[in-house]
Amino acid sequence: MPPTLYLVRHAEGKHNVSKNWDISDPVLTAQGKVQCTNLCKAFQYHNVINLVVASPLRRAIQTAVLGFSPLLARPEVPMLLHSTAQEVGDAKCDTGLEPDELQKSLRNLFVDDRLPFDVASRMNFDHVQTGWNIKTGYWAYTRDAISARAADFRRWLWQRPERHILVVTHGAFLHFLTEDWDVDDPMENTAYRNCEVRQFIFSTDSTETEAHVEETPGSQTTRGANMKENDSHVIDEMEKVRNGSS
Repeated sequence: MPPTLYLVRHAEGKHNVSKNWDISDPVLTAQGKVQCTNLCKAFQYHNVINLVVASPLRRAIQTAVLGFSPLLARPEVPMLLHSTAQEVGDAKCDTGLEPDELQKSLRNLFVDDRLPFDVASRMNFDHVQTGWNIKTGYWAYTRDAISARAADFRRWLWQRPERHILVVTHGAFLHFLTEDWDVDDPMENTAYRNCEVRQFIFSTDSTETEAHVEETPGSQTTRGANMKENDSHVIDEMEKVRNGSS
């Protein structure tokens, strides 16, 4: 049976606040870390998820680790970095580090965070190719290229054996991944808020060669939720979705 997907946009990055797109692979702001704390408290699936997949951009990695630390404290749950899930743009803020540089940067990325696991040992880099950050060819900032890699990522997810997969990625890419165009221009904008979670299932006609996803009705009711600790209606609705999921 194809997995249920829990799709998450990363928390607030420094470029989101400064509007400076020339910051290289920006990290989270202090407010972004607060968003992760609130997300961690509100998320109802820490004991359900079987696999965590994150974009190799550092703000997505931080969101995955800080927003889902109880989940990642379960040693049987793999965490994979997947370059196909990177953001669509070719600005410096959307351009990541080569695999060896990225691995080195993890040593300092969580130095001030108290975590119940060793971050470096939890990261799997098998799906981060050398050259994933060149932003040409397969990785180009064009609608055709982005649509193609989003389709590849959907097919890869469809074929995974896990039942419940968490994906931490980026706002614009999420529109290509879900083929949901409720935004003026998905090349530049997003309808997802920082740390927003939406739940999807695969369409019944999906195959290993062509896979598509559909948002669950319960997830649609929580669109735009900012995941604050006092958002009781969000927590209640997520609990309803969890209890009704397989």
